[in-house]
Order: sequence, then structure tokens, then C-alpha cells
Amino acid sequence: MSSGGTAPAEEDRGETSGVRTALAGLTTRGRSFLAAGIAAAVCSFVLGLNELLRVGLLLAVLPLICATVLYRTRYRVAASRRLAPARVPAGGEARVHLRMDNVSRLPTGLLMLQDRVPYVLGPRPRFVLDRVEPGGRREVSYRVRSDLRGRYPLGPLQLRLTDPFGMCELTRSFATYDTLTVIPRVEPLAPVRFGGEAQGYGDGRQRSLALAGEDDVIPRGYRYGDDLRRVHWRSTARYGELMVRREEQPRRSRCTVLLDTRGGAYEGAGPDAAFEWAVSGAASVLVHMLERGFSVRLLADTGSAVPGEGGDGFAGAGQETADAAGLMMDTLAVIDHSDGTGLSRAYDVLRGGNEGLLIAFLGDLDEEQATTVAKMSRRSGGAVAFVLDPDTWTREATDVPRPGDRHAERLRMLREAGWTALSVPRGASLDELWRQADRERSGLAAVTGEARG
Repeated sequence: MSSGGTAPAEEDRGETSGVRTALAGLTTRGRSFLAAGIAAAVCSFVLGLNELLRVGLLLAVLPLICATVLYRTRYRVAASRRLAPARVPAGGEARVHLRMDNVSRLPTGLLMLQDRVPYVLGPRPRFVLDRVEPGGRREVSYRVRSDLRGRYPLGPLQLRLTDPFGMCELTRSFATYDTLTVIPRVEPLAPVRFGGEAQGYGDGRQRSLALAGEDDVIPRGYRYGDDLRRVHWRSTARYGELMVRREEQPRRSRCTVLLDTRGGAYEGAGPDAAFEWAVSGAASVLVHMLERGFSVRLLADTGSAVPGEGGDGFAGAGQETADAAGLMMDTLAVIDHSDGTGLSRAYDVLRGGNEGLLIAFLGDLDEEQATTVAKMSRRSGGAVAFVLDPDTWTREATDVPRPGDRHAERLRMLREAGWTALSVPRGASLDELWRQADRERSGLAAVTGEARG
């Protein structure tokens, strides 16, 4: 939830004279009254009618008085904005709450509110508020929705003040604004095991990936206040002094999610484009693996990792899962195509050591990039690749299907290198592909075990 600060309306920039500002705010009715009053005054001098002069003065002075009073009350209203929630998935709705406070000792006239929102969030909301008593408060709300991820500013709020007679309208802008973050869609995924390797704290098949559940017993000398139930008698007998068990937390399994953002690897734009599917898939896997207890990092083809700059990029055990997920979602909300043409930078990051489970979302691959991706699996405990099929994502539904020989060849290269590579057609469900990847890895693990036996 995000809240905007309360601030009074600012004076219009570029206006050096209060009189000029007040006169510029006269409505059609106010200008008509002013013109009629001047005309009546001129006619009174021509015709010599004093009564007509009184009428003309009344008609001319009324809009001027209304404009003056309205202009002098321009700093007497304060506003605040609150978003619920401040981070919303693409296609979801957020509600914006506006609150107006009359901080003066006089009641206000008719108030018209207009909040500035980007066009992708919908039309600009407008509200009309009746008289607000001194110290009174009015609250209104509206909904915003976007199918496109990103960060969108809301505000500043514009306020139009009018007098009870409708003679003058003045527009004021508030200084505060808020930001709505539209994150990628997150699809719930099944808790698969990937052949026993994808365990956050469990006893997976590879102990390097998951140092499991049981605490490592590391004895240390007894200290005053230690629980006697933690005395390690075997170490006590060995060292000749009282020793207690010192339990350390097991090391969390690591998972790297690689997102291919090369501009030449994807075609099309919009919420249903191939690149948006890849971003949404990466977000879904990140959230899923964090919930399972993994230390997760997001790696782009440019070699940049999130979270953390200058470190290993993993969300460690000491970092809250919600904070890590929020940071990654904020990054994915604004991620865009990179100017790079290769995946060598990401390979340089991955070849430094065993980084645990590797899950990649890849666009169109040529032979050189497929070779680079194939080498990434050598330094990982398990590798799963979701490769988008360019033929199904670029052609129209009425087009004749074309054989994807080039795409199939790239998948074969990855599978021979140890990847569990799956083709992603247009409109595919990530959860179904996720389950299919688990079945293929389980089958591969069974075949490997029989061969070793």
C-alpha cells in the first residue's frame, strides 16, 4: 500500500499577477455578466439613466467579487492519495483513494477533481464534490487497470474551484504523485521435484544442491547459560571438557533463472507477445522457487543479476522472501529488450562455478547461441530450458503450419548437452510445460540409474 503526502495546491506557474489569474478563470457566465454590466454602464451615460448604471455596476462587480474571493481561497484545500495495492499484476485492478480536506475556516464551493493517469490505465477520473464544511473531509476512489507491465505515475491531482454562482473556475495542481507498479502475471506452478534435484531444503539426489534437513553437529566449548540438553557427550569425552552441539542452518539450494531479453530473439509486441510470455514465465518460476526455500537470482542475457550488484546475486537465507520477490518483480516490471545479440555474458557468469538448478527462458536461437547455451549446463546441477518456437509466435492463426526444422535442431542440441529443453508454442500453459519438464527429467534420471546399475 502506498500513500501520497498531503500538500496544498500550488499556484499556477507563469502567472505574475493575481488579478490576471482571477480574470482568466472567469467562466462564460462570468464573462457575460461582466460584458453586460459594462454595456449597461455605457448605456446609462448615453441615455442618462442612473438606475441602469446601478444595474450595470451590479452585473459587472458580481463576477469580479466571485473571482477575487475564489482566488484568495486557493491555498485552503489539501489532498492525499493512497494506492491499494501499489504493486498489481498485469490485468489486475488497483484502487486509488483520494481524500480532500478543507483546512480553512470557511466552507468551500463546488469542487471538481481530476487525477492525471497514463492512457494505458484508462480515462482520467473526474469527480464533483459539493460544499465541504470547515474542517470537513471528502473521500472518493477509482480503479485503474493495465494489461501492460511497467511503472506508471499517478498525479499530480488537479482541482477546479468554482463559486456558488458559477462565475469563475480556477485550476490548481498538487505537488504530490504516486507510482503504480504493474508486474508480470504470475502463474501458479505445481510443486514438482525435477527428478529429486529441485529441493530447497530437502534431501535431493545431489547433496551439493540441497544440504538437507538434518543439522550439522559442530561441537564447541560450553558457555554459561547453554542448555545442558545440548551437551555432546562424545565430544566431551574426546576433548576432556564439556562440549555442546552448535547447530548451523543448512545451506539453501540455489536456482538461477535466465531470461533472454535480446531484441532480435523475439518478434511482435503487446501483452500477448512472445517476450511477454517469457517475462511472465520467469516471474512465475522466481516466485515458485522462492516459496520452496531456494536461494534464487534473476540473470539476464547481459550478465546482470538481480538482486544484488557486485555480489553473487542470490537472495540469501537472511533475506526475506517477500522482499526478494518484490525486488525481482519490480525489475521484471520494467525490463525491456537489450541491445545485445548473444548470450556470452550470461555464460561467463554461469561458468564460474556450480550454481545449482538453472531454468532458462529463451527466444529464437541461431547455431552460435545454441552452442553457447548448451555449454551452460556443464556448470549446473540441472538445466531446464523453455525455448519459444518462433514459427508459432509470428504466424497468424490462418497461416499454413510450417515445419520447424531449425527450431527442432536447436532443441536437439540442447538435449544432447544435458538440457531438458521444451518447445513453447503460442498460447502454451507454463504449468503444463512445467509438469512435462518434470516428467522428462524423471524419465531421464530413471534411465540413467538403470544404465549405471
